[in-house]
Amino acid sequence: MSDVITVLVVDDNLLLRMGLMEIIAQEEGVEAVGMAANGAEAFTQVKALRPDVVTMDYQMPDEDGAACTRRILAAYPGTKVILLSVFDSEEDIWRAVQAGVSGYLTKKAGEVEGIVEAIHSVMQGGTYFPARIAQKLAQRKEQEELTPRELEVLEFLADGNSNKDMAEILGISLGTVKVHIQNLREKLGAVDRTDAVAIGFKRGLLRLEE
Repeated sequence: MSDVITVLVVDDNLLLRMGLMEIIAQEEGVEAVGMAANGAEAFTQVKALRPDVVTMDYQMPDEDGAACTRRILAAYPGTKVILLSVFDSEEDIWRAVQAGVSGYLTKKAGEVEGIVEAIHSVMQGGTYFPARIAQKLAQRKEQEELTPRELEVLEFLADGNSNKDMAEILGISLGTVKVHIQNLREKLGAVDRTDAVAIGFKRGLLRLEE
């Protein structure tokens, strides 16, 4: 087995793609094995090359980096994704983390050069978020904690209860149940109630009964 870390560079900007390829090429033990300009190409290249790491552009013509990351990790869960973006809002960072990225860098001068350090970090089982990005992520996590009632509703969902069942058991209206489900889905970044339950188990919010 080769000790060389293989990397796929994904960005719709040719100059940035080439720049990243050059930075990576200078690092011993790391090899950029391919490039992609959009989400569709990225998925095809991951399938063909099976890189250890994907450096992923956030804004692409066909789909954003968070959506592309979800698709790649669903098919190839062992892949590490580091997202690069011109955006650094809490919402953008949170969406990327919910999609499963292991690192997040902005394309600002001085930060994007940290890509090699980020690659080594995620390959060692860690994550890579510069201090100011990590601070925003921490703030967002504090905001996104589920309320006791939302946790209760999540547990009912895990048990297979319908909205009507929950309304009767909790003594609240059907509309209120729907609001709680919508809120917890948004906080968990879940596409539907089944996904919310899956994420709940993954994060330790739900536990299997012994």
